Amino acid sequence: MRRPTRSPLALALALALVPAAGQAVDGTAGPYLAARQALTAQDFAAAVEYLDALGEIPGVDPGLIEDAVVAHMALGDLDAAAVGAQRLADMGLASRAGTMVQLVHLLRAGAYPAALAALSGREGTPIDPLLRGWTRIAKGSMSEALADFDALAGEAALRDFALYHKALALAFAGDVEGAEAILSGAAEGPIRLTRRGILARAQVLALLERPDEALELIEAGFGPDPDPEAAALRDALAAGAPQPFDIVGSARDGMAEVFFDIASGLRGDTDDAFVLLLARLALSLRPEHVQATLLAAGLLDAMGQHGLAGEVYGTVPPEAPLFHLAEIGRAEALARAGAADEAIEVLRALADSHGHLALVHVNLGDMLRRERQFDAASRAYDRAIEMLGTPQPEHWVVWYTRAITHEREDRWPQAEADFRKALELNPDQPHVLNYLGYSLVERRENLDEALDMIERAVAGEPDNGYIVDSLGWVFYRLGRYDEALVHMERAVELLPTDAVLNDHLGDVFWALGRKREARFQWRRALSFGPADDLDMDRIRRKLDIGLDAVLIEEGAEPHHADAGSHGN
Repeated sequence: MRRPTRSPLALALALALVPAAGQAVDGTAGPYLAARQALTAQDFAAAVEYLDALGEIPGVDPGLIEDAVVAHMALGDLDAAAVGAQRLADMGLASRAGTMVQLVHLLRAGAYPAALAALSGREGTPIDPLLRGWTRIAKGSMSEALADFDALAGEAALRDFALYHKALALAFAGDVEGAEAILSGAAEGPIRLTRRGILARAQVLALLERPDEALELIEAGFGPDPDPEAAALRDALAAGAPQPFDIVGSARDGMAEVFFDIASGLRGDTDDAFVLLLARLALSLRPEHVQATLLAAGLLDAMGQHGLAGEVYGTVPPEAPLFHLAEIGRAEALARAGAADEAIEVLRALADSHGHLALVHVNLGDMLRRERQFDAASRAYDRAIEMLGTPQPEHWVVWYTRAITHEREDRWPQAEADFRKALELNPDQPHVLNYLGYSLVERRENLDEALDMIERAVAGEPDNGYIVDSLGWVFYRLGRYDEALVHMERAVELLPTDAVLNDHLGDVFWALGRKREARFQWRRALSFGPADDLDMDRIRRKLDIGLDAVLIEEGAEPHHADAGSHGN
């Protein structure tokens, strides 16, 4: 599907959930402040404890009840959210969040006439006409449902949502010819398909006994190495196995798809809490919707709720085709929560159960590398590369990250070979150019080539302080101190509190004879340290005896800049 423009859709939905501005009542200041602090931190579990207690107090601000509705939904507790939603309704207060919760509560219970009554005649967000259509289907009124979808398709920004759901409804009803006409663009013009839309169309083509076209679609949409779900469909089609249409297996599944599609379309365009509400509502209707689960868990992780995110990731069953993505997400959540060892164990177990997936070994390698277990990370990347087959341009990052682990383990020949392989796959990749160029500078090898690489890296990312620092550093190594200073000062301007960059600037000042400024920068580096690749004792030694004396101690040539015109 084409991503909808922000104005009609994102603004309409973003305005549908305005954070409540509740106020404390007498004697409740403590719980009220605790609830507001928990909500600010997006700690929903803590928030509901205080909000539920406050909600029982007569005369409480309705905004606190709405906050409780949203917090309960963030935790995935529709029943508790529905209690608050009903209280708001009983008070005669309009709450978009409460209304949606009440509606989903009815839909989940199969109370379709009541849900349709609630939806009829309302001018709400695009969710309403889509849900109204699926609710009519649940009641057996397909023609009225199609009319709802057609009406919504008349709005340009919402056209693709509406047509996609019309196609799903037709396929669910058995009209696969009509569904394919829409999904192919033959009936209403082209529509951009999401990942699930591609899978839906492939299933439709299979039912039309057009497996070759379905295979071509999967190849075009997912490439030669698709994810396990797409690969399973591809393999079944290639084997001639019958394929059901299971993207939507019931009208309620269609309703869940509405919330998931809108949530996916809005992510990044509106508040994460609202997107999470939509994802949770989708899961309330279809708990086995794995992509909605991954969306909800990812949002919680981004909100800093790593423990809750891990719990949600953990609900994906091992037999699910996208189980590996859930486990990768769970490992990341564990690592962000400070449980890196447990995260590594999750990924090691996944490498045992899903060892045929290169992505699993890449993520294990990345986790080990972040934990500075470089040799083990190298071996994980080795496994990934074995499975990649013919290297593709997008695979540059695997050779790049393996090169880093080789470099950290002092295996320079292997590291350089991997860096150069990464550049072969992606010749202008700034991070590869920078890392290889910087490494060559540090090794005093091929300095002219290193300078060219780093200049290309800066051209690619001119505002990356680390890359600009590398350019300054290569000029420093070449003895071109005035040129080094220009770039090193720019790097520190971009990253003023980085210890390594301040240390480098101090060395350049010293080489120019500006010794007071050099010592000032070294003291700044110490105040910002410690840091990777920074020898704090060496900085202290430079402050004590000067850089020239330190270089002599290290067996290197001291600088020979004229200090007379720069002060000491």
